[in-house]
Amino acid sequence: MKFSEAWLREFVNPDVDTATLAEQLTMAGLEVESIEPVAGAFSGVVVARVISVSPHPNAEKLSVCQVFDGEQTMQVVCGAPNVRDGLITAFARVGAVLPGEFKIKKAKLRGEESNGMLCSEDELAVGEDTSGIIELDAELSIGADLRAELQLDDVSIDCDLTPNRGDCFSLTGIARETGVLNNLSVQLPECVAVPALVDDVFPVRVEDFSGCPRYLGRVIRNIDAGKRAPLWMREKLRRCGLRSIDPVVDITNYVMLELGQPMHAFDLAQLHDEIIVRKARGDERLTMLDGSDLALDSNTLLIADAKGPVAIAGVMGGEHSGINSKTTDVFLECAFFATLPIAGTARSYGLHTDASLRYERGVDHQLQRKAVERATALLIEIVGGAPGPIVDTYDADSLPQPVVCRLRFNRLTRLVGMEIPESDVLTILERLGLVVTDKQANDVDGVIWTVDVPSHRFDIALEEDLVEEICRIYGYNNIPNTAPVTHLQLSQVVLEATPSQRIKHLLADLGYQEVITYSFVEPVMMDLLSPENTTESIQLTNPMSVDQSVMRVNLLPGLIKCQLDNANRQQSRIRVFEIGLCFISGASSAITDLDQRLTLGGLLWGERNEESWHAKAELSDYYDLKGDVEQVLELTGHSGVEFRVTKDAVLHPGQSADIYENGKKLGRMGRLHPEIEQRLEIRSAVYVFELYVDPLLVHAHVTHGEISRYPSVRRDLSLLVGREVALAKLESIVRRHAGAFLTNFRVFDVYHGEGIDSTAKSVAVGLTFQHPSRTLTELEINDCVDTAVQALEADIGARLR
Repeated sequence: MKFSEAWLREFVNPDVDTATLAEQLTMAGLEVESIEPVAGAFSGVVVARVISVSPHPNAEKLSVCQVFDGEQTMQVVCGAPNVRDGLITAFARVGAVLPGEFKIKKAKLRGEESNGMLCSEDELAVGEDTSGIIELDAELSIGADLRAELQLDDVSIDCDLTPNRGDCFSLTGIARETGVLNNLSVQLPECVAVPALVDDVFPVRVEDFSGCPRYLGRVIRNIDAGKRAPLWMREKLRRCGLRSIDPVVDITNYVMLELGQPMHAFDLAQLHDEIIVRKARGDERLTMLDGSDLALDSNTLLIADAKGPVAIAGVMGGEHSGINSKTTDVFLECAFFATLPIAGTARSYGLHTDASLRYERGVDHQLQRKAVERATALLIEIVGGAPGPIVDTYDADSLPQPVVCRLRFNRLTRLVGMEIPESDVLTILERLGLVVTDKQANDVDGVIWTVDVPSHRFDIALEEDLVEEICRIYGYNNIPNTAPVTHLQLSQVVLEATPSQRIKHLLADLGYQEVITYSFVEPVMMDLLSPENTTESIQLTNPMSVDQSVMRVNLLPGLIKCQLDNANRQQSRIRVFEIGLCFISGASSAITDLDQRLTLGGLLWGERNEESWHAKAELSDYYDLKGDVEQVLELTGHSGVEFRVTKDAVLHPGQSADIYENGKKLGRMGRLHPEIEQRLEIRSAVYVFELYVDPLLVHAHVTHGEISRYPSVRRDLSLLVGREVALAKLESIVRRHAGAFLTNFRVFDVYHGEGIDSTAKSVAVGLTFQHPSRTLTELEINDCVDTAVQALEADIGARLR
């Protein structure tokens, strides 16, 4: 919210300077982002009248002007196309200093003497218009200092408001806060009812009261839209960040800034039969005031007439029904729209306007009639016209209901950490416009106040909101810093569970960095990285943007975006992981039928090791990924898992696996499919894994046996097996049949090539045996090895080389 300090001081004028005022607002939660002067640094510029204009004898584009500055008439050479007889403008006398330390001197331009300079907005840094010199109002005093006459010793203050403080998107709201902070009364603008001078009305029909609980309209006949808004209004708009457009639009913008109520004016001649507030239908389209042509979604709330849409409710009007210089009759619209539909509409079309910003944050539902009366009075004052009666269409049940909150004194004291005197609490509530309607007391809660919340404070609904308000106004700096005191108890340790923090520490030790990515992702990316779950993606009703409009069903979109961002910033080695929720919809679309699956995801890309002088740079591969996953599984007590061939469309068919334990899937791992890498323009292999956290953290109770003091014995076997036989299958058979004293199984060589059948491979394995209480005999070891070899031959056709 950007506003003029001088305009604010018309409402409430505390005896503090600008810096102190900004500090007060910031400490009250209305953070001041910037303070900027409304005009450049200049002196010696006065209000002057152009007496006469004649062509320059030696330059076609220049004019020789006679200018009266209140003291004398001087000749000035000017090149502005809008200079004319009788124009009131800004005149820099000889000796004046303009922004940038530019000093005005007497000069000759193409042989004609020039005693000063007629100035444009840009030259005085009071605007951006460079097309001509400033045109001032005739009411200004000729010869008066321009800075003083236009009150240019002013600043624009820009506040970054939190989403809950929609009531402060107006000078009225900022003035209320300033008055409360300085214990001053506020002089709010007078909104006197303007009587109808004609009986003309334009019918209004609301079909969707849930989106538009109240709609007011008023016809105003015979305006002069060719006039210009007065300078004081244009200046106030400029200092608040809005440009002047035409008098009718300027007035609606002015009322919006003053009261916080967005308004819109239609050219009545372009409306047909009636106004209808409804949802979009079929394949309707609308060309907006900014020239964009939109295909309207069926969820979009529209302002329509008998022939079709004329505006998107609460966002922007249509081009066809807008005000122009030929407009003589207007239909003034002022409505209360529900917050969520407007927010969703503005974001879906990318139309973020001053009106939609206010409706998104909230508007006082009792403000509309006051705004219509205020705008009507200004219209009649500036462009004339005859108003008709106000048409007020509303549904009482759809309007916000009065809010009543309870405030317990003891609860306030506990939350704040100190006791604020009751008298101070009541004073603060009164200054905020919060009306205490009842007072009770008991031994537990102390004093209990019942508080009626005014309609403009739609952000207050809970007791905690009242506590926050009291803290804000009392002053956070007045609350002492005290360390909280609590009694800690040792929690019970579950031996069959692994804390997720241990997994994070392990991955950090392995060189990974934890990331936290959005749960809302781009639909195209989600479809690419989860093609089998496209029907399960949950669409957001009110997304922050199109790129964050569906909920993720796996962690890959966020992890891969992290990889892309880091690779684009010249990172050559990326190791990241995340533990987060994934959202899988059930058979129905109900929110209760939603599987929120906590998942551990990780990504490897780039070089295996950090750059070093003693080692050759090598890229990570599938086995780096598998080793890291196995370490996580071993830490969590799942070392006996099975890696199965997967048909996952997202992963490389030859470098991927599903992870199972006791027939239940624990996750997946592998390289991204090359086609996906190509579509994402990733220049080398990306390896990812996902593990389901809930089953991962739970494991069987671990028991520890005695370490044997007796020697172990190793037997090496060289086996010929089919090339399709997985090593995990081979290990499983050996472990089942080699006996209880097999303590280790290790594959130390795999070979296929010359001397080996093309359908087979040679696998060398090492088997280690050890008895816990005695030395194994040669016969016992041979029996175990023979049994294992026979089982391998029977199950997978293996034979010794």
